[in-house]
Amino acid sequence: MTVVLMLGSAPMALEAAVWPRSFDRVVAINNAWRVRPDWDFSIYPWDFPPERVAVPAGEQVLVTEAEFVPAQNRYGGFVYAGATMAYTAAYWVLDALRPRLLAVFGCDMHYPPGQTHFYGAGTADPLRADITLRSLEAKSVRLMVMAAHQGCAVVNLSIGPSRLLCPRAKLSDLAGVRALEFDPVRVRAAQAREAELAYFAPSGRYWEDLSRYDLAEIDALDALWLACLPEPLGLRLGAEPESAL
Repeated sequence: MTVVLMLGSAPMALEAAVWPRSFDRVVAINNAWRVRPDWDFSIYPWDFPPERVAVPAGEQVLVTEAEFVPAQNRYGGFVYAGATMAYTAAYWVLDALRPRLLAVFGCDMHYPPGQTHFYGAGTADPLRADITLRSLEAKSVRLMVMAAHQGCAVVNLSIGPSRLLCPRAKLSDLAGVRALEFDPVRVRAAQAREAELAYFAPSGRYWEDLSRYDLAEIDALDALWLACLPEPLGLRLGAEPESAL
């Protein structure tokens, strides 16, 4: 019954440094291993600066493309899942850790003017012009559906604006959180369209042949996933708690 905290690098991520260890596993994306020393997994892409890679101690583990590419492929691949580290890390968590609950913090993919990351200014990777990231919101619904299929709930502990459409939650909510229920007819329609399009690149390097992807079809597929979003059960979607505590 694993509960996983997945940490991103938004300015608010530093708040998690003082949270009690109420999680079974802590997964830190890119630079987020700096937030708290008790992280279990540090996950980062192939082009992450070597000088910023964490130095694991004890049983801590580094996770690279050697692990997360096959994991994401088992959930349909990067074109469908969204090729940014928040989604890549989340699918790796689903595959490798099989949690009951994935609690996300500091991964809102919202970049107002000013400080964008807790360590200063960084590149807003999710905002790059990329065929897999045309609707970050749709990709979050897809993630929740895939998680729910294996009995896992996904919630957002962050406050403020977010591109994630996951239900908001506080730390005190987590024991009672359950996965959302999705309309199986709508889910099957989205999955069937994915199968028909066959937008799958086993290497993960979908960008090496962009000619095989139709942006209009990707947008239509995103619309199918967005249509799957139900009214949350027990947690009001879009509610912004005063804090995560």
